[in-house]
Amino acid sequence: MQSDRVKKGIERAPHRSLLKASGYTDEELRRPLIGIANSFNEIIPGHVHLRQIVDAVKAGVRMAGGTPMEFGVIGVCDGIAMNHEGMRYSLVSREVIADSVEIMARAHAFDALVLVPNCDKIVPGMLMAALRLNIPTIVVSGGPMLTGTFRGQKVNLISVFEAIGRVKAGEMSEEDLCELEDQACPTCGSCAGMFTANSMNCLTEALGLALPGNGTIPAVSSARIRLAKQAGMQIMELLKKKLLPRKIATEAAFRNAIAVDMALGCSTNTVLHLPAIAHEAGIKLPLKLFDEISRKTPCLCSLIPAGPHSVVDLHEAGGIPAVMAELSKKGLIHKRVKTVTGKTVGENIKKVKVLDHEVIRPVDKPYRPEGGIAILWGNLAPEGSVVKASAVAPEMLRHEGPARVFESEEEAYEAILAGKIREGDVIVIRYEGPKGGPGMREMLSPTSAIIGMGLGRSVALLTDGRFSGGTQGACVGHISPEAAEGGPIALVKEGDLIEIDIPNRRLTLKVSEGELERRRKAWKPPKKKLSGVLARYAKLVTSGAKGAILEE
Repeated sequence: MQSDRVKKGIERAPHRSLLKASGYTDEELRRPLIGIANSFNEIIPGHVHLRQIVDAVKAGVRMAGGTPMEFGVIGVCDGIAMNHEGMRYSLVSREVIADSVEIMARAHAFDALVLVPNCDKIVPGMLMAALRLNIPTIVVSGGPMLTGTFRGQKVNLISVFEAIGRVKAGEMSEEDLCELEDQACPTCGSCAGMFTANSMNCLTEALGLALPGNGTIPAVSSARIRLAKQAGMQIMELLKKKLLPRKIATEAAFRNAIAVDMALGCSTNTVLHLPAIAHEAGIKLPLKLFDEISRKTPCLCSLIPAGPHSVVDLHEAGGIPAVMAELSKKGLIHKRVKTVTGKTVGENIKKVKVLDHEVIRPVDKPYRPEGGIAILWGNLAPEGSVVKASAVAPEMLRHEGPARVFESEEEAYEAILAGKIREGDVIVIRYEGPKGGPGMREMLSPTSAIIGMGLGRSVALLTDGRFSGGTQGACVGHISPEAAEGGPIALVKEGDLIEIDIPNRRLTLKVSEGELERRRKAWKPPKKKLSGVLARYAKLVTSGAKGAILEE
């Protein structure tokens, strides 16, 4: 066992002495040492209950003959960090989380790991560490929040963001907004729609690194506690069988995850995170692969924010196993891939049935014939860009309009709420990419304001930054190369015509190459005074088209 390096032989008497100072007995030290990465904090609603989840994991580990050793992991709440300087730190935290789990596992010679995340960057950060370390690992998340109810309507966090625009437009009072904010997030858990956190928890399950139910069992359900105990017990089986993350998360497994991503209509952030996770295992997931799978994978679900159904509705309809079973009817799932259950995907889904065909449509009667995410290219995005096509109004799938150019998220947000954006406009927010931000901020406030102001069916938004999983509308992000690296988005001027053609995957700036070349020669990158982690990140981070991974 790896842990023998810190506990076996007379040379390790000092190490054992320190472990005994922490309360461990000789019997506990003879057992495998299982690291439990707990991302609990008192800030994120998706994490406030993780102590209870971790206690259940530890009970499972002990029942199966292991010794659990808990350690803490940081986490940022994207909702609270939204629309201010704090959002620059969100994507940065993914790398810090991956590094911290690696450090703890290697420094203390754990034999295996149970990872307990829940929200946006914590899940991919932990998965990056799992594939980097390649020791037996299982993931169990905290689960989704229930939806709220506001005057007979289902509501969630995004309802509150969008309501700000409604107040500014005179369609809602501040008193109503106050009542809505009290109702929108009624329980602990990751926010109720198919936003980034739930997207990543569902894809972890599809990838085979979590037990069935991981992505969809509600946070407040006793089944979530039972799942955590089962995960604690199952890690001992993975250790016994030497079933390692890289044996599970193969290229075929990532293709499964992308297919499920497209069928669910997941967050566009998955196009950042899956390549970053795969990179740790030496697997490349280019943007073209996402689009290739999207072209042939039907969108089976209409989940918040694109549609009416919550993640809990998805769970009650059969969850991720049912989605995979439906996709397998069209040959879109690789069934021979191993999973942390110890069985293959095919064995896991063999007897699974869809329980509600409105929430999970039959593969031959989907909500959309293609997947939820589309990759657009063109002279404005030579290396690609990303849009959640399933959340775009039909009339905006093709759109041409004048550019309204803003150098930051704050400038654009103020203009939208001040009524300065007109129907047909194409808002361009630049210098918000991985290097230019730095940190590639999410644009949930501007996109929600567009919806709240009643412009969702007439205005588009383009950025080299990114979007929350809660974003809906013709919002194209991850435009690469980014403005800070001299990408074409840096050359756009107020009033330039921009054409968006999602069905044909095109994003075109209607300016001649000669004019663009003249602008390029005159362009100078803006300088920002940076310090600390943001300065280091800006120097090392790569393009959004590469998953915003750090240069090695």
